[in-house]
Amino acid sequence: MADNPADNRSSTATHPSGRKPLSPAERSRLSKCFASGADNLRKGNYDYAVELFASCVSGDPGSHVYLQNLLDALTKKQGGKKAGGLTSLLAAGSRGGLKRLIASGKPAEAIKTGIGVLKKNPADTSCLLGLADACEALGCVETEGLFLRRALDVAPLDPTVNKQCAAFMERLGQFNQAIACWQRIAELKTVKEEAQREIARLSVEKTRYDLDNRGRKSSQPTGASPLETLRRRLAETPTDTEAAFELADLLEREASVEEAEKVLCDVLAASGNDLKVREHLEDRQLRWAKRRVMLAEKQLEAEDSPDRRESLSLLQRALLKQEIEVYAARTDRYPENASWKYELALRLKAAGSFAEAIKQFQDVLLDARRKGVVALELGECFQKIKQYPLAMRNYQTALEHLSDREIDLRKRALYRAGVLAAGLKDRDAAQKYLSALAELDFGYRDVASRLGKLAADAI
Repeated sequence: MADNPADNRSSTATHPSGRKPLSPAERSRLSKCFASGADNLRKGNYDYAVELFASCVSGDPGSHVYLQNLLDALTKKQGGKKAGGLTSLLAAGSRGGLKRLIASGKPAEAIKTGIGVLKKNPADTSCLLGLADACEALGCVETEGLFLRRALDVAPLDPTVNKQCAAFMERLGQFNQAIACWQRIAELKTVKEEAQREIARLSVEKTRYDLDNRGRKSSQPTGASPLETLRRRLAETPTDTEAAFELADLLEREASVEEAEKVLCDVLAASGNDLKVREHLEDRQLRWAKRRVMLAEKQLEAEDSPDRRESLSLLQRALLKQEIEVYAARTDRYPENASWKYELALRLKAAGSFAEAIKQFQDVLLDARRKGVVALELGECFQKIKQYPLAMRNYQTALEHLSDREIDLRKRALYRAGVLAAGLKDRDAAQKYLSALAELDFGYRDVASRLGKLAADAI
């Protein structure tokens, strides 16, 4: 579930770069744009969701919520594939172009330009680093970090990426993370000596920083460390949920997920299982589980082996089980909320529980905004349990309600209807649906060969 942009409050002070606070009207416009983007992302309208989220990021480049959702939408749109070929060649010099805009005092324009490049190739590290530069110029630290982390995800052994990430971490006083960036590339011949020097220098800086911090802590018993301040607040008031949430944020970034989770579990118990805390913890646990799956996927990409495949499969199954449990609980708590039923139905379908998924989808079918995509999902579920007439009726309903902007879903519905019609020996219907699909996308899956087979059978 996407975060509520209302919870992402940007500073109202004007940054030295000239970035002014958003007006109430602009903030309201972006909030509506974001809500529409989140809705389209849930429906699988990735192209439209990307455009909406891109508009949000361009309008408020300091919002980590807007940016995170844009990056997620781009990932889903790409289907895990990295763009290449001509797109990559055209974008190769993107950072230079962004730097020129930044140097001429136009970092906001650099953001808009960079987002345009990123929509074509989300794996363009040059663009990602340029966007991080633009965020730095605007004083947007959180989104600068997000762009850098995405660049690191895309190219974990790239020297340029690791150098910029190391500089960013050092700026924040996160010396262990900065050292880790240099250690990742320390064995590359081109940077080996430089990496060794930087690791040594940062180690000295870290020691000096730690000593200075200890001195401040002893001379200021009230404590200058945010971690210490938040721990003290929680010790005094164990039910202070806001302090717990802030502390969990810090621990997740600077220590470990396990420590962050313990803080949230403690405040949950102290609050008497407060619903707000419960759902906050659930959301974080889902995010952590997804992160573990992503890490396992990257490890498998780096080195394919039976053990890594099995590890990834176990983590994926665990995540799916966890999502079903959370969404089922949310559906019970909020029976009128169609979004939770839809999310639950999708997970039940993915788990092979088609009959249970059908029940949830049928409830959501009453929501006119989702009728097309839900009918498509229902059709696939009915086909899985061999209820072919019901499957076909739902595919037809889907095609009646899917708009032109939902082109990917429309193509999927045409394909499903055409294949099912062919299986049911209804040649005319198969020809109709597959021909309509071919007009939209002749390269879609095996539509060309299926049309060829239909033509051959007719002779």
